[in-house]
Amino acid sequence: MASSLSCQRVALISFLLAAAVSRSNAFLPSSLSRGTFTQSPAATRIAGRPKASSPDRQTTTGLRMGLDLVTYLRTEWISAALCTNQCPTSADVCLQLGTEDGRAVTFIPKTMRTLITSSAESDGKLTVTARRQLKQQADRRKAATIQYEDQRADDLTEVADESVDIVISLQACERMRDNGQEWKKSVQEAARVLKPGGRLLFVEATTIDGVKYLDYIQNLYTMRVGKDGEVIAEGDGEDENDIRYPVFDEVGSDGVDLVIVPHVAGVAIKAMDAGLSPAERVAKAAQEEKDRLADLSIAAFERGNKKRRKKKKKKTDEEAVESA
Repeated sequence: MASSLSCQRVALISFLLAAAVSRSNAFLPSSLSRGTFTQSPAATRIAGRPKASSPDRQTTTGLRMGLDLVTYLRTEWISAALCTNQCPTSADVCLQLGTEDGRAVTFIPKTMRTLITSSAESDGKLTVTARRQLKQQADRRKAATIQYEDQRADDLTEVADESVDIVISLQACERMRDNGQEWKKSVQEAARVLKPGGRLLFVEATTIDGVKYLDYIQNLYTMRVGKDGEVIAEGDGEDENDIRYPVFDEVGSDGVDLVIVPHVAGVAIKAMDAGLSPAERVAKAAQEEKDRLADLSIAAFERGNKKRRKKKKKKTDEEAVESA
């Protein structure tokens, strides 16, 4: 009886895994669905009897996945939840780094008007599979308009500065690296095209080529200013007294649990003054201080008015009591 129950459990688990794989195939990125593994000649024989096919023939029988199935399905679920919950309803334009399928269409809210693509391929062109899946999902969902762009994820030549509300990077950096692109430049490009206050949503490997993804985002700055107020160029000597202006002033993240390959998910919000020069920052700070003092003056005047009205009313009430 125990043996029978054990067999039933194994059969049930096998069925559920097969169902999960078949359901995920509709959204499998082209890089995950490309490639095969082959059987050895010994595997083509049954009970010692050779197959009719040649013993040297290689048979296509499955997938070679860039990520293991557990990590892939878990990060997909996290990606969907992140995009659904962290895209403000006011956001209109979303850009995806390293588009390779149509899943982003189903992840972003229906309030999003435009989805701009970019490619992790070395030539910067969207694959035929990616275009087909994007069109299929867009036709089904009937929400965001797809703006198909053949551009590298690390060189967004078709996107203007500060023109995008949301940038999403979903398991794209390692594919960029494998295809000869620079994932760090893709983060810099994301910062360039984001509007002030815009958001970078990411689900990426925790460490890529020895560099922690989260550390790179948190330490990315727009400029470095020395004691004399001059902007210091990249590559010049470091000084602990230099003032650094971060690109993202708020970064929230958490590790993705229940995965085999460590991943991190989070949101980075671009600073409102990320694109300002030192002189513009000084002018902005002066204006903010002026506005603050003006607000204090108005508040003091209103408090004085309130006291005067209260005092006048009290005096009127006392005179009315005396006359009565």
